[in-house]
Amino acid sequence: MSEEILINVTPVETRVALVENGMLQEAYIERTSRKGIVGNIYKGKVVRVLPGMEAAFVDIGLERAAFIHASDVVPSQSNGDDVNEAPKTVPDIRTLLREGQSLVVQVTKDPIGTKGARLTTQLSIPSRYLVFMPGVSHVGISQRIEDDTERARLKGLVEEAAAKETDVQGGYIIRTAAEAASPEELIGDMTYLHRLSQSIHERISRVQAPSVIYQDLPLFIRTIRDLIRPQTEKVRIDSRESHQRVMEFVEEFVTEFADKVEYYPGERPIFDLYSVEDEIQKALSRKVQLKSGGYVIIDQTEAMTTIDINTGGFVGHRNLEETIFKTNLEAARAISRQLRLRNLGGIIIIDFIDMEDPEHQRQVHRMLEKMLERDHAKTKITGVSELGLVEMTRKRTTESLGQVLCEPCPICDGRGFLKTSETVCYEIFREILRVNRAYDAENYLVMASQSVVDRLLDEESDNVADLETFISKTIRFQVEPFYSQEQYDVVLL
Repeated sequence: MSEEILINVTPVETRVALVENGMLQEAYIERTSRKGIVGNIYKGKVVRVLPGMEAAFVDIGLERAAFIHASDVVPSQSNGDDVNEAPKTVPDIRTLLREGQSLVVQVTKDPIGTKGARLTTQLSIPSRYLVFMPGVSHVGISQRIEDDTERARLKGLVEEAAAKETDVQGGYIIRTAAEAASPEELIGDMTYLHRLSQSIHERISRVQAPSVIYQDLPLFIRTIRDLIRPQTEKVRIDSRESHQRVMEFVEEFVTEFADKVEYYPGERPIFDLYSVEDEIQKALSRKVQLKSGGYVIIDQTEAMTTIDINTGGFVGHRNLEETIFKTNLEAARAISRQLRLRNLGGIIIIDFIDMEDPEHQRQVHRMLEKMLERDHAKTKITGVSELGLVEMTRKRTTESLGQVLCEPCPICDGRGFLKTSETVCYEIFREILRVNRAYDAENYLVMASQSVVDRLLDEESDNVADLETFISKTIRFQVEPFYSQEQYDVVLL
């Protein structure tokens, strides 16, 4: 599998595209005016404690107060290997926090929609191979490193090196990128993290709340730290200045990838190389067309994302069950890509086309699981339910692609549909009758959009005449070009 990373840098925004086999798989966007804050560390002030929610609001200097749950205040005692730990008893938030208290916190989830940022007191500082956690004593390792011998080697190296650092208290998580890393590389990472942790603690003691203590690296450098892998063939950057900064980072921390990073000076925009711009535009649509002729409908709501699969124009070759099976298999591959590309998180409900054969259900479910193994975000998937639905969750830390690039339609207020001109005409009739009972006017002027006025003067003209006779008043109409189809006014003359 070939993999390339394209980085487009402008003064106003940075965009990153992860391309696998010539197809866009993931897109990241960071704008200068609205940078993501996940990973940032703040010294905040508790502004409100909510016993009924076992949570508190913390002022960290943002427009909206951030939110912290009691379970995120208590230091974690997990060993980093067991993902199925029994839930622990959460203490009363009032025993942990009080209003006006200063608190050092880290952002785990960006503000999304009307919700403020999500916080934790369990600090973690990432580097290329390790995540350092001050105040924790264990060493954990990524579940994606599957070889038992390699897991034991890495864990032994880190534990041995950590035991020698008696002046530094903290635990580590060994990241997936550490697979096959040398002892020198791991120790170099540990030294860097210790220096950074020390500078953070010194700044904590100096600043007043609310203040920023530590900000994560900019997107184009985070990309090198988090996304570049041995199978990555090239990283192309279209900004000379950013390329220079990336090379400085690479030469200090990931020298083995130095020959993979290159400056792209081409006249053709870098995102046109693999039709990245077109793919991003398609990712904003509800409908995803499948090669077979079927299609997938994706609807993102406040509570969850729902995905529906249809055979569309695909009629198959053998029988209905085989047609449905092939459509679902193709949809499973497309869905896994769309989840990554659109950065959809939270609860996701997939409504595959009903399959009678249990073996077909198993194969479709396995295909979805296999494709999700490539996902950088943590996912959890259930089996096919009695209703034929597959329920899953995908960790959400930042806004989805649609939330970053779009806003709710001001015309339909985010509903996705408008009242018909016929419906608006009948609302106008009811409004005229309501006003006529309450006020004494000689005539009425209706101001509405072109489509509504056209219908009132054409299809509804008989109804308008009947209404004028009923109220014994004349009704005039005026087109307001800036009115939406649902807007209208009834003016007394």
